[in-house]
Amino acid sequence: MITTSGVEFGTDCDPDEYRTVDPMKLLRRWLPGQDSPPPLMALATCAGDDYPRVRHVLLSEADDRAVYFHTDSRSAKVAELTARPRAALALAWPLHGRQVVAHGDVHPAPVAELARTFSRRPRYLQLLAWLNDTDMAELPTSERHRRWADFDIANATLQPPATWTGFGVELRVITFWRADTQGPSQRVRFTRDRGTWQSEVLPG
Repeated sequence: MITTSGVEFGTDCDPDEYRTVDPMKLLRRWLPGQDSPPPLMALATCAGDDYPRVRHVLLSEADDRAVYFHTDSRSAKVAELTARPRAALALAWPLHGRQVVAHGDVHPAPVAELARTFSRRPRYLQLLAWLNDTDMAELPTSERHRRWADFDIANATLQPPATWTGFGVELRVITFWRADTQGPSQRVRFTRDRGTWQSEVLPG
């Protein structure tokens, strides 16, 4: 059971009690600890044709104002976020009956965090950050495998490449959804207004 400021989210309590909840603290409680693999997060951006684009990224961390992710600076999502620095995101834990959806404004992540977040990536994703470029993609499978293996053997320890970058999404609206096997599901939306969070209990 998640408890924040004395409120257990997902139980039968007075909706007014949600006014005491800090949604960013609640979000961090829902996220796995630093010793666990980073969770997958659906990230939606808006492209130049005004159609949304969505893909999954690893959520690096969260603090009191933003959630952070790291990626290749050459990717389409980075170009889209640079042109339109707004994003929507979603996280789901089906086995626990939980989901979070949110949106907000995007800014560059602290440069000082690049090495630390890279070190948390599995070895495969570290190698991918170094090798997953257009030239490699155009090679035959056998040659890709050979170059991958050679690079892996030659580089026991990897630092982030120059193309490794990160972004923070400063959340403006966060909605928590919680299943309830004994009755209707529960949904609470938090909206930031001039630095203060306002809550609204919604149908599940």
